[in-house]
Amino acid sequence: MSSLHLSFYSAFTLSALGLAFHRTHLISALLCLESMMLSMYVALTMWPVHTQTPSSTMMPILMLTFSACEAGTGLALLVASTRTHGSDHLHNFNLLQC
Repeated sequence: MSSLHLSFYSAFTLSALGLAFHRTHLISALLCLESMMLSMYVALTMWPVHTQTPSSTMMPILMLTFSACEAGTGLALLVASTRTHGSDHLHNFNLLQC
């Protein structure tokens, strides 16, 4: 395993662990999701270079588009939840309550 693969895998793993263990604020969960998407984007971008294929694929562009949509939706949810609940603490959100 090359050092490039190790850095991508470790960035994705650290982001997943951050999402799993540090879920106190919504903004920290969103940042962990964004770092996971960024590591996947960089890995997909470097994949044609590593396999030495002459053509680039559309997958990194689609990944970047979905990542931007996810970030916009996450920030909209953050603003809406902060306005209704007063903070972005995840333990204040009750999914069973309307």
